[in-house]
Amino acid sequence: MTVIAAQLYHNGRSAESVSLESCPPMRQDGDFVWIGLYEPTEAELRSVQKTYGLHPLAVEDALKAHQLPKVDVYGDQLFVVARTAHLEDDTIVYGETSMFVGEHHVISVRHGSARAHTSLRAQLEAAPTLLQHGVDYVLHAILDFIVDGYLPIVETIEEEVLEIERQALDAFLDREQVMRLFALRRELIRFQRVLGPMGEVCSKLVHLDMPFLDAAVKPYFSDVFDHVRRVESMVANLREVLTSVFEVSHLLESQRQSEITRQLASWAAILAVPTAIAGIYGMNFENMPELHARYGYFIVMGVILVLCSGLYAWFRHTKWL
Repeated sequence: MTVIAAQLYHNGRSAESVSLESCPPMRQDGDFVWIGLYEPTEAELRSVQKTYGLHPLAVEDALKAHQLPKVDVYGDQLFVVARTAHLEDDTIVYGETSMFVGEHHVISVRHGSARAHTSLRAQLEAAPTLLQHGVDYVLHAILDFIVDGYLPIVETIEEEVLEIERQALDAFLDREQVMRLFALRRELIRFQRVLGPMGEVCSKLVHLDMPFLDAAVKPYFSDVFDHVRRVESMVANLREVLTSVFEVSHLLESQRQSEITRQLASWAAILAVPTAIAGIYGMNFENMPELHARYGYFIVMGVILVLCSGLYAWFRHTKWL
């Protein structure tokens, strides 16, 4: 069912259900209709267009559902597009919520959004004094609801990155962990592409001059803008942490490889001593006087032992071993 809810609100309270084919009469200026649609058919959206005089270009954008966040003004109506986001199998999945806002109506059209507005509507209906502000407060509430869904995504990714960072300090990162870091980096870059326009939407609503945008509600849009900027800052910091994890992992790996190289070089130098001496005595020369010495073998073995021990002690002193 694509029509989630369609209610007429009077004095901040739900007065009656409405249909898509007819607009109920407004008893006073503060009355408005809030219609929530989820992936509507073209026929349903065209019906709403005819009833509430929606602009054709805005309706086409709402049907395509492949728009970046934006605010368009069509006469005395607003068309606002926001991008929703949620984690699904460690991947950020995006949806789209389009909102048609007029003096007496708010029509939200959701595509691919995992979070329904049912709880939001119930929360607002429980506070009639807030709904009395009218359509501008409902617009703010929907935007705030969408932006609040961003924070758990960043916090979840942050926890995963910190865990990988801890593992990088303990041992080498394996191929799977490195690939995961690159995947998280790509997800954050795409997320930033959404956060930038979302901030522009909120900023524009703060400064936009429309008859149904009350000056008393504009600080609420400013608050949503602050939330977006906070998430943007967290994402930027998280990208820096990702970069530092790569750098730390690379430095630690280089350090470990350097230690192994020094150890191999040390043992090679120690083994070079008996190899060189044994090589000399392995030459087939007839006239080698020391071959006939009574204690020559023990002297040579002693020299080898002293030299190897000296080299070992030196390398231990220089911390190569």
